[in-house]
Amino acid sequence: MNKHITILLLFFSFAGLAQIPDGYYDEAEGLTGNDLKTALHYIIDNHKEYSYNDLRDFILKNTDEDPNNSNNVILLYTGRSQAKSTFGGGANDWNREHVWAKSHGNFGNSPPAGTDAHHIRPTDASVNSIRGNLDFDMGGTPLTEAPGCKKDGDSFEPRDEVKGDVARMLFYMAVRYEGGDGVADLELVDHVNTYPNPEHGKLQKLLDWHLMDPPNEFELNRHEVIFSYQENRNPFVDHPEYVELIWGDPNATVENETLIINIYPNPVTSSLNIEYFNGEDLKYSIISVDGKKIKEGITHSGNNTLEINSLKQGLYLILLRNDNNSIVHQYKIIKQ
Repeated sequence: MNKHITILLLFFSFAGLAQIPDGYYDEAEGLTGNDLKTALHYIIDNHKEYSYNDLRDFILKNTDEDPNNSNNVILLYTGRSQAKSTFGGGANDWNREHVWAKSHGNFGNSPPAGTDAHHIRPTDASVNSIRGNLDFDMGGTPLTEAPGCKKDGDSFEPRDEVKGDVARMLFYMAVRYEGGDGVADLELVDHVNTYPNPEHGKLQKLLDWHLMDPPNEFELNRHEVIFSYQENRNPFVDHPEYVELIWGDPNATVENETLIINIYPNPVTSSLNIEYFNGEDLKYSIISVDGKKIKEGITHSGNNTLEINSLKQGLYLILLRNDNNSIVHQYKIIKQ
């Protein structure tokens, strides 16, 4: 189902949680748009390279180690904790998933892009095969083997817990690879069916996912382990606000067809208004900026008033979704 969505995207930062070396982002300070994208490219370019076997033999075993069981890794799409020793091609083995599909740029398993740990994750082998080289978007048939994931003919939807991880990996790739190193200029676009172009989509959904699923402790730790190997960082884990400064427009309207959603006021003191008219009920979730779900329910077509008196002052996200679409709006609660 196509949507016409009006949404305000504001930024928030988890930079204080990351171990950013002093001066690492100095050359990007004060920049926006393509200037920021170019500056970040030169900051993270020319990372220390490893082989594809190194990913299997030790890198992914450390980057994605289960914090509760050092003998296991956490698989990206299923969330399953699995023994590090079970790498292989069997249906329930784990293997290496290129989140930026290697056929979208034709870089194969060779350095630098084909072995860049910032976008390669352990996954269930059969789920990896099911995802194939699909773009990312909402909707499709639920996957029994990977609860929360869906697939249709032109896209794959990851589970909610890693939607932001997927988005930030793709943002990284679009900045790190700008046509040098024998790798095509990788770009994010706001549509699917991008193969065989060096592109990935769907950009608007990636922007939404980035907001709804901010970096958590697992992602932050993974980031630091990669830095210890490759000696480069993912700017969008360190500075999530860079995403909006490059790809976002706070006043943009997403042009589709049937639905306009207005969420106001912002900031808010006691109640939030959700306004839309298309006869459809939507699920809502209120999420704190550290990723905790605070409140959830159903909102109905028309004028809705959502009481938020019980929430503390601060920044929150509201996620509205049905089976095929989701949007995220950030708002601020202030107390009078």
